[in-house]
Amino acid sequence: MTAGVDTGARPASAGRAPGAPPGEGAEELLRLRGVVKNFGPVRALNAVDLTVPAGQVTALVGDNGAGKSTLIKTISGIWPLDEGEMRWNGKPVHLHSPRDATDLGIATVYQDLALCDNLDIVANMFLGREPLSGVLLDESHMELQAKATLTDLHVTTVRSIRQPVGSLSGGQRQAVAVAKAVMQNAQLVIMDEPTAALGVSQTEMVLGLIERLSSRGIAVLVISHNLSDVFRVADRLAVLYLGRLVSEGPIADYDTQRAVELITTGMTTSAADGRRAAPDASAGPGDGRRAALEIPAGGRAAAPAGDRAAPAGDRADPAPAPTGDTDDEGEH
Repeated sequence: MTAGVDTGARPASAGRAPGAPPGEGAEELLRLRGVVKNFGPVRALNAVDLTVPAGQVTALVGDNGAGKSTLIKTISGIWPLDEGEMRWNGKPVHLHSPRDATDLGIATVYQDLALCDNLDIVANMFLGREPLSGVLLDESHMELQAKATLTDLHVTTVRSIRQPVGSLSGGQRQAVAVAKAVMQNAQLVIMDEPTAALGVSQTEMVLGLIERLSSRGIAVLVISHNLSDVFRVADRLAVLYLGRLVSEGPIADYDTQRAVELITTGMTTSAADGRRAAPDASAGPGDGRRAALEIPAGGRAAAPAGDRAAPAGDRADPAPAPTGDTDDEGEH
């Protein structure tokens, strides 16, 4: 990176705990191969291949309608695969419900957080998994474990673990949802737009949480439209475009310009000659022609060879020049 110029790229080691291996060499936790999901005649996911290494942050980006939500709901067990394979720690798995995903070690923090505003922090963190002491809730154990988990994640801004979740800020609510996932012994935490509509300090708190999860050996799959946040915390980047995974790799292989091009066009500009890369084979018949169109600096776009004007011999004759047979001004 040139001093004083922010290109959006960052070192390969950024966002990883010291001593952690790079994304390509990390142990594979989740692997999707050829995943297809249809809704009637609409193909929402088309042969998606995705790898999520253990203990690292993978950012999933794409424009609206790219298939991000469909993909995370498929991983979370809400929707079954129509085609393809999911492997967890190298073994094929078949998820039929969110409970199957939770039992496997996958926790999802959706954009709406799925928290109950009328319940306090402790009740939300144990919702659906309340420990009992005889026939009563083991409130003491719940409080101690909730407080220990929040402290371990450096969440120190809440006034009391017994205050209602509805009174918390957006960042604090995200922290409670993440702590709930950690208490479920999750190996993979999926976070859908975790910093959307948050202020600067709250965003910083959530990004710090993501980094701490990674440092604890927990894989994080982050869905975000904010590329600044992505390049701040991610170890790997995966780009969806109209249901296809068009690019995936270590974050050091990308900068902001390349990421934006992939998100908006599904293609990227070649650094060698400045032309667009060839379109995907599944692109429409007109896409290749548009990609081949070059615009020279300071000039107009040249038409493709097939659209150029006919040779000179085939052109229509020009209109005849005016002759001297016009009326003489002196004659009446």
